[in-house]
Amino acid sequence: MATEHSDHDLYVVLTDEAADNGDGDDAVSDLARLDGHRSARLDLLVTTVEDFRRLGGWERYALARARVLLDRLDGEIAEIVAAKGRLGEEEAFGAAAGSLDAYANSLYRSVKNARDGRPLAARLDAADSMSSLLEVLFALDRRPRPYNKYLAWELERFPLPGWETAALLEVVGRIAGSGEVDVQRRLFARVEDAARRAGHGPTLDAWGEDLDLMRPRRSGTAASR
Repeated sequence: MATEHSDHDLYVVLTDEAADNGDGDDAVSDLARLDGHRSARLDLLVTTVEDFRRLGGWERYALARARVLLDRLDGEIAEIVAAKGRLGEEEAFGAAAGSLDAYANSLYRSVKNARDGRPLAARLDAADSMSSLLEVLFALDRRPRPYNKYLAWELERFPLPGWETAALLEVVGRIAGSGEVDVQRRLFARVEDAARRAGHGPTLDAWGEDLDLMRPRRSGTAASR
């Protein structure tokens, strides 16, 4: 996806021993001083093996899809990079639970605002809910969520199990743009089913009767919460 405006993000990983003894090595010292260098062509981060192993958060997806250009540790750097693309079982479960609750919260607010005649608030909450939804879906597959720029690229090459990529992207875009309540509810029904099968029933059940407002309407029913 590179364009004429793209730059390179380069990670230089030093052994912990080299970093600890860097004062006596001009090359290592010069590298360490370049940490944080930024230009129109290059963003440079210099780190140690252990610090590189701990890097995550917003960097995790970038590292998961990074290319290892040189590995002088007999594959250790490549193993660390590969591990960035796979969440641990407990880590993934916790991330999915937290994001599922956030998704339900934004969905609930969106539906209530639509019901109460606040269309702008409803659309904003719907758009917010899509961010949490994507966190949920990728966590359920034990993967870091891609940046928005790479969402379509990622899903077209590595689809989420049980989800048809084109249809998922279409409904996410539709909800983010219009906040249509019926579309949100139909999507929630699928998410609820997937989440319960993955063991997240308690997170959903904590919403009690408020779940009724998020689910597809049955003929002749109404909700006033």
